[in-house]
Amino acid sequence: MTTVQKNDSFIENIISSEVFPFSAEELEAAAKEKIDTAAFGYTRSGAGGEETLRKNITSFEKYSIVPKYLNDVSVADTSIELFGRTYAHPFLLAPVGMLKITHEDAEIAVSKAAAKYHVPYIQSTVSSYSIEEVAAASGNSPKWFQLYWSNNENISYSMVKRAEEAGYEAIVLTIDTFMFGWREEDMRNRFSPLREGYGKANYITDNVFLSTLAHDDHDSIIQEILQNIYHPSLNWKHVAELKKLTSLPILLKGVLHPSDVRLAIESGVDGIIVSNHGGRQLDGVISSIDALPAIAKEADGAIPVLLDSGIRRGADVVKALALGADAVLYGRPYVYGLAIAGQTGVEKVLENFIQETKVSLALSGANNVKAARNIQIVKSEQ
Repeated sequence: MTTVQKNDSFIENIISSEVFPFSAEELEAAAKEKIDTAAFGYTRSGAGGEETLRKNITSFEKYSIVPKYLNDVSVADTSIELFGRTYAHPFLLAPVGMLKITHEDAEIAVSKAAAKYHVPYIQSTVSSYSIEEVAAASGNSPKWFQLYWSNNENISYSMVKRAEEAGYEAIVLTIDTFMFGWREEDMRNRFSPLREGYGKANYITDNVFLSTLAHDDHDSIIQEILQNIYHPSLNWKHVAELKKLTSLPILLKGVLHPSDVRLAIESGVDGIIVSNHGGRQLDGVISSIDALPAIAKEADGAIPVLLDSGIRRGADVVKALALGADAVLYGRPYVYGLAIAGQTGVEKVLENFIQETKVSLALSGANNVKAARNIQIVKSEQ
């Protein structure tokens, strides 16, 4: 008989009879076998020639951890504090919309899995289930709401109010999607999940949106959603106005230029998320991890800085923390877990990622997230 320490997940996985993919690459391959070609293509792909999609991953390889040993890391504290709240792990689940193309239970399954491990879940505006449905399913677990700005500002304000009333803890305003990126994979597959209605749940349950409809048939609803999401006039004045209308912290997702940090602070923004939308908007832009150091330096601790796009490994989390991030967002891998086995699949992905992050933090010589800031990182040019 083999005795296994309760927290020794490495040994547990070796002796377990359960077969489940570990790496992001294995998860992606398994998900490809579970969902149709168009849905998989939408989830996996990036914009244009996918240069940014690739760089988000490979850029992490330029940064090497220089660990310091002989530190007592027997008790690892991976908790973080954001906006006066303590979260158990240094990552949140990134907003991914229209998850019914991946699994029927969609955001319900993801939010329940996140609740099990006390991981904050960021729900997308273009969800397959509404704010209220997700809140009811996942209880008091931490949730944030990602907002796509609407041309009709009252719709945006209405959704923020709904999120606030449902117990969501922050608003994430995405600023890099005022128009759709050039997504060739979706054009090849002639597939738009938004046009097919997979992302309408928050709209058809919003009284302000419904009041704008001349007709309530499917085509009219979808056309109105598309018209609202296209908003190239979005600017800093909208950000400042939104800040006045909610008591929740507001984070801007999509910041890549250091000068935008100062403007964000001046506009009353509470936090920023360094992100290129997972390589799905403008191809050829800087990778998120490469953009992070300058942005963290500009923020200088005035507001939290989170990193999105490219996180695949526990070591990636350590690198991001060491380079100035207060937390990271974790995206595609959990969606692949959803495709493979629904809520159970997401739970397995999260369980492994949590353990890998703990191991990576400890082996770097840090026993908590704050100590990770002191980890030495060496950058090599490739």
